[in-house]
Amino acid sequence: MIRKPLPFMIAIILFTAITAEGQERFLTDEIGRRVKIPDSPRRIVSLAPSITEILFALDINEEIVGITSFCDYPKAALSKPKIGGFVNPSIEKIVSLKPDLVIGIGEGNRRETIYRLGNLGLSVYCVNPKGFDGVMRTIQNIGEIVGRQDESEKIIRNMFGKMERIVTLTKPLPRPLVFFQVGYDPIVTVGRGTLGDDLIRLAGGRSISENESMNYPLYSIETIISKAPEIIISSSMGRKRNYLNLVKKWQNWKTIPAVKRKAIYVVNSNLVDRPTPRIIEGLEAMVRMINPEIFGEKQ
Repeated sequence: MIRKPLPFMIAIILFTAITAEGQERFLTDEIGRRVKIPDSPRRIVSLAPSITEILFALDINEEIVGITSFCDYPKAALSKPKIGGFVNPSIEKIVSLKPDLVIGIGEGNRRETIYRLGNLGLSVYCVNPKGFDGVMRTIQNIGEIVGRQDESEKIIRNMFGKMERIVTLTKPLPRPLVFFQVGYDPIVTVGRGTLGDDLIRLAGGRSISENESMNYPLYSIETIISKAPEIIISSSMGRKRNYLNLVKKWQNWKTIPAVKRKAIYVVNSNLVDRPTPRIIEGLEAMVRMINPEIFGEKQ
């Protein structure tokens, strides 16, 4: 069954109540922390590539004073000062940049980092997007805290409109079984409620791991064979991987329907793994692999 998309207002207008106190506001972030946020942040540090993408999409540029070494999109981000890695950023570097707002992410940044920065007196807002609806909520929340509400609402309306059109077009079509590979050694896939699981469902497919409660369960080849996916999609994860060889490896298991149908694809991980406005491009890429006929293409 297709899970009906949440109505627009319910899906995104979930921002918690804000109390004004002079030039600062108190609000609850996406991991449940009560945080003091400046009304108009002027020096922002981003602790994740997805956050950096969202800020630039909201037309925030000059205000960004620090990003991680993994923040590679858009091109303008490459010239920003680096604070170190995604998991282990330099606390000293962040403090030296004198930010009035730090934005982190629940899945990726260590909670120790978030709390340490907060204990040092910095305003730290943490996002924690879950699934496609969660991405829209995070864009809405970041737009609110940086004063770009109009921009965030425009982005969300565009995303929601494109998603709704895809769901409408795929609704009457058969729902092929899909295996989505996000890890290679060992083999890792996506569980129920994850962004990857949502993308498969919205694109008109059905994940063979849709009932897994773990976010990213490990799967053996034997399990994959037994579940008989009709389509295999691999995330590109990593720049130096030989994806042609990866596709060829699946040829060893010719009993898998996807192998028989030659329906094995590689998708750009930055479009399907990062919770940013570009996730709609990831959804469209998944549709072209699962239900290409809705775009007038042949599989």
